[in-house]
This record gives sequence, structure tokens and C-alpha cells, in this order.
Amino acid sequence: MSLGHAGPTPYVGRFAPSPTGPLHAGSLVAALASWLDARAAGGLWLVRIEDVDLPRCQAGAADRILAQLAACGLLPDEPPLYQSQRGARYQQVLDDLVALRLAYPCACTRRDIDAALAAQGLARERHVERPYPGTCRQGLQGRAPRAWRFHATEYQSKMPEALDNQALEATFSIASNGTCWTDRRLGPQFQDVADQVGDFVLRRADGLWAYQLAVVVDDADQRVTHVVRGEDLADNTPRQILLQSALGLATPRYLHTPLVRAADGEKLSKQHGAPAIDDSRPLQALADAASALGLPPAGKENYLPQALALWVKAWAQNYNSTL
Repeated sequence: MSLGHAGPTPYVGRFAPSPTGPLHAGSLVAALASWLDARAAGGLWLVRIEDVDLPRCQAGAADRILAQLAACGLLPDEPPLYQSQRGARYQQVLDDLVALRLAYPCACTRRDIDAALAAQGLARERHVERPYPGTCRQGLQGRAPRAWRFHATEYQSKMPEALDNQALEATFSIASNGTCWTDRRLGPQFQDVADQVGDFVLRRADGLWAYQLAVVVDDADQRVTHVVRGEDLADNTPRQILLQSALGLATPRYLHTPLVRAADGEKLSKQHGAPAIDDSRPLQALADAASALGLPPAGKENYLPQALALWVKAWAQNYNSTL
């Protein structure tokens, strides 16, 4: 089943940081790329504070991030949206999925899931998604519910039997054997969500809303047409496409940017102690981010607006054809 936008849609992009700490070099790459994409398309650029995981958020981090963006000349076109204020909206969407029989309660702990997978001869691998074995798909068997899951296996099974070769040329396509989409930078992508991920979590055992549900609902409510984010989130895309389809929501175009890595090869992140960008030297911080994106050096452009204008032009040459 091929899906997508019908006719031209005004461009709306967004940058969605988690306030678990200030912006670092890696997150500035995603911020700059999303801003450049919006400006090159003559569209809107929004900022969403993804503070749904409140225990991991740092006090004052959201304000610090907004100040860092402002220092770099990256100003949103609308007031920021805060996920922590949207619980009622997420509950409404979960209720809709339950009514459609596409969401169900789950009593499994991580240990339960590991044990079930081990019984199937599947060893746990580092950095590899643990596919949910479907233990609670037919009921809780007297156990107390802990989380809520999207019935990806059921939804995907109702799609056509197979993907044809032309599907990879479309924006995206869903079939019974998986989901394919075309990333504007990475090209054709494919994932069998039912097999590789299974029925994924919508609301966690601790009562917090899962990233997959929150991001889909927020992108729809903010009218987002284009998502530009880090490459580490690329494998989340098919789950989000399935949810968008199940809820009758439009699917944005996706572009996943290269990751900035630490000396040990790991992704630069707040969890691994990545230092905050020096917003007293915004032009240098942005020049480093532009270099990571393959954009030309600012050269003699030592004035921030001029450098940003240079990079907007260079970005348009590289990516406007993929809009």
C-alpha cells in the first residue's frame, strides 16, 4: 500500500532536542541541518522540547538549549512546544488505538522478554533491538498490566503480500513483509517491523509516554512535513510510519544526518559526557557543524548572518531536489 501527501504542502520542519543537558557538537549538527533545510525551502522551522522522559531531564536545560540556539542565530518561527504538557493528547491517541484493537496492555518485564527470546534460541546482542516475542498479544493471563504496545504484527499483516521493486522509489510503502521508505540522504531503506522489532511500546511501565507515540502525535499536530534528524534515529522511522498509517496521519519526508563521533568511535552524546558547545563563539561552533554536514567553510564570512546565508545556499544545492 503506497501512501503519501497529495499535492504540494507548505514546508514545516522542526528540531526536537531532549533537555537532558545542553546542546553539544552532535546535536548542533541536527539543529543546523533542520534549520537550513527549512530556510532553503522557504518554510517554517519549529522547536519542540522533548521532555516527556522527565526523570532524565535536567533542570534549566530546556532554557539553556533555547539560549544556545538563539546565540547561533537559529530562531524558531513559533513558540516551542513542550511534550511534558501534552499527556492528555497522547492518552486520547492511545485510546483511539485501543478502540481500533491496535494497542494492548503488556505485563512483561525486560527479564521476561529476555527469557522468552532465550527460549527461542535468540541471544541478546549489544546495540541490537530486542524483538518483542508477543507474550501478551492474546491476553495477560492473570498478570497485572505494566505497559501498552502497538499491535505492529497485526497491522502489518493486513497489508499487501509483498513489496515490488518500484516501492523503493516511492516516499514510503507498507506491505505484509515490511516497510520501505526513501531517506533523502541515505536512499532506499527497509525494515520488517513485525520481525525485527515486534509490537513496540506506546506507554512505558513507569507510566511515561514512549518516544514513538509522542513524536508521531507531535509531528502531526505541528503540521510537520519534513523531518531532519540524526542518523541514529533512522531505524525508528518504519515504526513511526506504521503508527502514522494506522492513525490516518500524513507521513513527513525524512532526512537523517551524519553522526558526530567521539574518539572511541561511539556517537557523541550527553550520556557519554559530550561537552556543551561554546555559545560565546557561535560562528566557530556552527562552522564545525557545517563541516560535519559536508558544507563549505565560512571562509571570509566572519559575520554570523552571512555565514548562515552561505550555508543555506549550499544546502539548497545539495538537497532541494530531494524535497
